[in-house]
Amino acid sequence: MLQYTLRRILISIPTLIGVLIIVFSMVRLAPGDPAVLLAGEFASPEVIERARERFGLDRSLPEQFGRFIGGLVQGDLGRSTRTNRLVTTDLRTFFPNTLELALAAIVVALLVGIPAGVISALRPNSPLDFGVTFIALLGVSMPVFWFGLLAILIFSVQLGWFPVAGRGTWSHLVLPAITLGLSSTAIIARMTRSSMLEVLNQDFVRTARAKGLPDRSVVLKHALRNAMVPVITVVGLQFGALLAGAVITETVFTWPGIGRLLVDSIRARDYPVVQGSVLLIAVSFVLVNLVVDLIYGFIDPRIRYD
Repeated sequence: MLQYTLRRILISIPTLIGVLIIVFSMVRLAPGDPAVLLAGEFASPEVIERARERFGLDRSLPEQFGRFIGGLVQGDLGRSTRTNRLVTTDLRTFFPNTLELALAAIVVALLVGIPAGVISALRPNSPLDFGVTFIALLGVSMPVFWFGLLAILIFSVQLGWFPVAGRGTWSHLVLPAITLGLSSTAIIARMTRSSMLEVLNQDFVRTARAKGLPDRSVVLKHALRNAMVPVITVVGLQFGALLAGAVITETVFTWPGIGRLLVDSIRARDYPVVQGSVLLIAVSFVLVNLVVDLIYGFIDPRIRYD
């Protein structure tokens, strides 16, 4: 397993470098001059030029990229051109908030999606199955920003059950977590249903029923465990997507996470923060997929890391 882990990490390095190159190029091809934003709209050309020199924006693109990679190797992601704070400081401040929100969202998705998928698979083509399928399709199709605003209107403004926005107590986390986890809940429910339907028709399940085992034992100990391998794949991908895709939810609920930091940095052409944020999200996605691959061996003993 150690050799497999090291091999996966080495394979991920070119992927991360590719992500850096793409992001480095795209943020600099975007319209707008960050030096003008730094110096002010009505600043003189001399002030704008000094701002450009201060942050190395007057250098060629290959030289800027080389300096960024050199700093990255030393653990230095540079300073924000907008706040002059260390990028690592901003990432340490905002990323835990996004991680908290993503974890809460995936817990909501698991607690609702897996039971819904199992119940739907046990009663295929029944009204309950059609109801779960309809709700799942609705969850996938519903825009996150619309559901978030609707949740704020009903549960915050009209009923007053939860705060409108911000981060503080557990009550601030409820609506953002449900909103962010809505699509993942639907996807996990559909995948669990599909996987369970396939496993329930296997010979070992029929053998377990023929031995007289209770239905609960057959479903939970035999069918569900074998059906979890593809579900775990989806859960891992969804968790990585939640880390990277919490931008809209964080904006709607004014959640101080990496998504809002990234959006604000893109608007300000804050290259170091954009590069550092995207790199952190990419590394998180790679690590999540690595953990998912390692969990396979615990769920299905037939899998070996050769």
